[in-house]
Amino acid sequence: MPPRRTLIRILVAEHLPLVRRGLVASLDAEKDLTVIADVACGEYVVPAALELDPDVAVMDVDLPDLDGLTAAARLHEKAPRCRVLLLSAQPNPGQVRRAFAAHALGFLSIDVAPEPLADGIRRVASGRKAVDSDLAIAALTSADNPLTPREMDVLRLAAQGSASKEIAAKLYLSVGTVRNHLSRVMYKTGARNRLDAVRIASEAGWL
Repeated sequence: MPPRRTLIRILVAEHLPLVRRGLVASLDAEKDLTVIADVACGEYVVPAALELDPDVAVMDVDLPDLDGLTAAARLHEKAPRCRVLLLSAQPNPGQVRRAFAAHALGFLSIDVAPEPLADGIRRVASGRKAVDSDLAIAALTSADNPLTPREMDVLRLAAQGSASKEIAAKLYLSVGTVRNHLSRVMYKTGARNRLDAVRIASEAGWL
């Protein structure tokens, strides 16, 4: 008889109940995979990993309370044996770069078919990377950040919804200087307005 394959123990973190149940059912159907826990919130990821010692955590990027990228970074610090594969409903090169910066090994669209997802988990469990090839190429070839540190400070506050007066007060700048920074940000990114600049910078992984 061939030797029995070692089960890969999986922690699933997904806030949408139907999606979470679908992930659990799909992964449990694989002979070498088993889901040992599923949670709906990013705050529960590290405690569950410390208690149950999974091999791989499969997590949505957009978890409530604590997002998947932050949870991945905390897992690397608190439970480094647990490797991470992140799923995203709207994957983009910036997310890929941030995922690898958070020590995730895998990054796939949440719409991925069951077979590639299972294969991705096997790769991650063995210490290899698993990422959609088009996303990987886009992440590697995306432009470097053209914004200065001060322009990034202004843009981060704009991304939080702060008006020019609020940004000026927080950064000890004049309102005119803030507006000049925002104008340069929009010029450098090719954005139509500040919201578009936030979107472009986020998708590029600069924010």
